[in-house]
Amino acid sequence: QVQLVESGGGLVQAGGSLRLACAASGRTFSTAAMAWFRQAPGKEREFVAAISWSSWSGSSTYLPDSVKGRFTISRDNAKNTLYLQMNSLKPDDTGVYYCAVGRFSSPPVATSREYDYWGQGTQVTVSS
Repeated sequence: QVQLVESGGGLVQAGGSLRLACAASGRTFSTAAMAWFRQAPGKEREFVAAISWSSWSGSSTYLPDSVKGRFTISRDNAKNTLYLQMNSLKPDDTGVYYCAVGRFSSPPVATSREYDYWGQGTQVTVSS
């Protein structure tokens, strides 16, 4: 059975940094597309970052403008772990962050319904 467990959330002041991790078990995800989404209270789930792999182009990432330049998504296949490095955090980044894995490899899509496995989420709170 596939399990995704997020960690690394917490309370941080605006301008600070956090590094989220998502440990995957149950299968190998080295060639699977993986992503981070977040959800703030009263708002819909929002795409944050995605990473995919293809045999001809290698690893690709996709981040929306709202986090581009501040967030970095990466993966350690040896550890079957997905990461999200978040710098220059803003109060608007507050929410529950979820990692997700798809049964496909590429491209790095931003649509939540494309992903099949989800973690339980980790809370990130950015104070002003």
